[in-house]
Amino acid sequence: MSARFPDFRLGKVLATSFTGTLTERHGDAVERIPTPNRLVDWLAVSGLAVESCTTAQLERAWELRESIHAAATAAERRDPLPVSAVQIINDCSIQGRAAAVLTPEGNRQWRLGSTSSVEDALSVVAADAIGVIAGERDGKLARCASPTCQAVFFDASQSRTRKWCDMNTCGNRQKKARFNAGNRKNPGSAK
Repeated sequence: MSARFPDFRLGKVLATSFTGTLTERHGDAVERIPTPNRLVDWLAVSGLAVESCTTAQLERAWELRESIHAAATAAERRDPLPVSAVQIINDCSIQGRAAAVLTPEGNRQWRLGSTSSVEDALSVVAADAIGVIAGERDGKLARCASPTCQAVFFDASQSRTRKWCDMNTCGNRQKKARFNAGNRKNPGSAK
């Protein structure tokens, strides 16, 4: 993967990892899949490898991503789900051809056919979003405590009290800010 693009934030939940391809939504937004080839890269590292992607398919992926983000945000807030977002998620879910397969370790894995397209991969992402938003998984939707991020993520921790979508980025940044603010108040305490 090219060094000129920011790293992917890969989580354990496909749908919320996909929404994490646009970060810092309330600050200086960072687009992590700005080109068709970059979407191909993200799909590959997410176990949904496809050979190519067109600009139109990338635009559909962005549309799905933003629909998942809108629906997940509404679900986290316990607001009604946006009708247009639900429609896009459902449309993407039914358009693809993918099969769930059982691994020898007893896990579910998605398998795309040998001639799979971006639409097939996006159908898996949409199906995962449906399961998460519908509450079919053990965990809860939560919103990142970072004021510039506020991404919705899936908290499967035992206590369900995670504060940040990613501890290495948002969490670390917030902890550093608190530490620096404390040092400004007590300049002699950092010795």
